[in-house]
Amino acid sequence: MSDPAPADGQPVPPAPLPSAPIPSAPPPPDSPPPDSPTPGSPPPGPAADATEAPPATLWDRMRQDPQYAPEHLALEAVRRLGPEAAAWIRQARAEQPKATTEALAEQAVRRFVNRARLSGAVSGAAGLPGAVIDVGVLAWTQARMVLHIAAAYGVDPAHPDRAADLLVLQKVHKVASGARLALGVAAGRERAEALFGGGERAPLGRAMLRLGVRLAQMAGVRAAKRAFAKVIPGAAIVLGTWVNSSATKNLADRSRTLYRHYGGPHPPSPRRG
Repeated sequence: MSDPAPADGQPVPPAPLPSAPIPSAPPPPDSPPPDSPTPGSPPPGPAADATEAPPATLWDRMRQDPQYAPEHLALEAVRRLGPEAAAWIRQARAEQPKATTEALAEQAVRRFVNRARLSGAVSGAAGLPGAVIDVGVLAWTQARMVLHIAAAYGVDPAHPDRAADLLVLQKVHKVASGARLALGVAAGRERAEALFGGGERAPLGRAMLRLGVRLAQMAGVRAAKRAFAKVIPGAAIVLGTWVNSSATKNLADRSRTLYRHYGGPHPPSPRRG
């Protein structure tokens, strides 16, 4: 709709912008680079516009606040990847009108499990930095998969509740209430960082180690703490394809169970004992 005409030569102030769906600082102005399809895989459709790895602004945020790295990743994933998943399901249903919900969910699972197999050593870097990037890419890929599965079952992938779903499904938090509380803390720290800059920070090596452990735990690499504790400069850590795909398949099973039972635009948040 066009703006109303000015009265008596006086400009009419613009209407206020709607509030962001997720309680955090405004999304960064940089737009994600184009997504490159996996060689030999079918064209992924609208999802190809999303980044394959966490954006640089998210990496900075997680490195500065490694304790809440999973929460920062979940918030950013819903912001950036939720709309992508919604666009994917619209196109998939238009192109495959006879496809069942289960078939569409299976398509999403196959696509992202294959990508998870290839996510190890994606950075090409050795030692701790390479290991941290690899597990970060794996956690990001898994978040994309969960949001696509939600979309396949008719659950809004861009709804703020999906961030809490991610943290519970990826076993960062046991219950949705704890996940929502941690997300609120992370969003507040993000706003404070944007307004006042970073406060006192841990040495880079220690921060990277904590970040690597947190992201690996989020991605389902349960031996992460011991592995990262033994990292020395120049030593490469490459997550095996079996570890990546196994963790991602397990996450897919949990996600399908959740969204199969809570389908709809705004399903109840999951409960975990």
